[in-house]
Amino acid sequence: MTRRAWLLFAAMGVIWGIPYLMIKVVVDAGVSPGFLVFARTAIGAVLLLPVAIRQGAVRPALAQWKPVLAFAAIELGVTWYLLNSAEEKLNSSVVALLIAMVPLIGTLIAWRLGDRSVLRPVRLGGLAIGLGGVGVVVGVNLTSGGTPAWAVGAVVLTSIGYAIAPMIADRRLSEVPGLGVTAVALTVVALAYLPFGVFDAPAHLPRFNVLASIVGLGVICTALAFICFFELIAEAGAVRATVITYVNPAVALLCGVAMLGEKLTAGIIIGFPLVLLGSYFATRKDRPAALPDAALAVEEPEVAAR
Repeated sequence: MTRRAWLLFAAMGVIWGIPYLMIKVVVDAGVSPGFLVFARTAIGAVLLLPVAIRQGAVRPALAQWKPVLAFAAIELGVTWYLLNSAEEKLNSSVVALLIAMVPLIGTLIAWRLGDRSVLRPVRLGGLAIGLGGVGVVVGVNLTSGGTPAWAVGAVVLTSIGYAIAPMIADRRLSEVPGLGVTAVALTVVALAYLPFGVFDAPAHLPRFNVLASIVGLGVICTALAFICFFELIAEAGAVRATVITYVNPAVALLCGVAMLGEKLTAGIIIGFPLVLLGSYFATRKDRPAALPDAALAVEEPEVAAR
């Protein structure tokens, strides 16, 4: 990859690794999960919608309104609410680790949809390793006490949503500009959560670090993130761009431990490497030896918002 591609890759690894830290700061301050979804999507929509309109990307997205609504609900509306609610009870590092199983879930869904390559021994072994790692993390947290099962379940459902939504984008929205899909999806979810924005707003102005986290989630982790992601795809190709999936949880884990003082438990130490290793082997694909980068670049990217 070029130097610019490496810089974009590093930026995306951080940008989509820090939301868990910011969400934890916000919900621990008493801000409701619903208001946070509204604030984040509203900020992102205000920034991206005008750009999408100028580039003519909104009309194609509106023409495919059914899959766009499905994408918006599964990728943003439901998952972000579940994620915010779970972080009221779980450490951000644990949440990030559980989110790392998205590639595993995506592999299982692909198998159910007819992808028989999942049955190869290497990929089956990867699934077993990764799910074993998830089991270690979940088991240690549940048996240690103080961790409600519903919170773990909410993160698991979030991971399922993060695995399904890109498939909707890839199968039903591959001909629609990603910027248009994102802008419309953010706008729809912001409007849907408007009652939370009005009736569930904080009674008092939050502290500076809380306000900064809310703005950071909307500006950096949503609007800027998608701009950088599209640039990374254009520079390095879709295949290499999606490798950030393996970087984000590690960044989130380090942020939780270093900045929030979260404990590096035995479950995390054992389970995290297993999840990443399992995800790598479970999603590993055979490639033709002589396939050039130009051919790889024509593959449609998986659109994901975090």
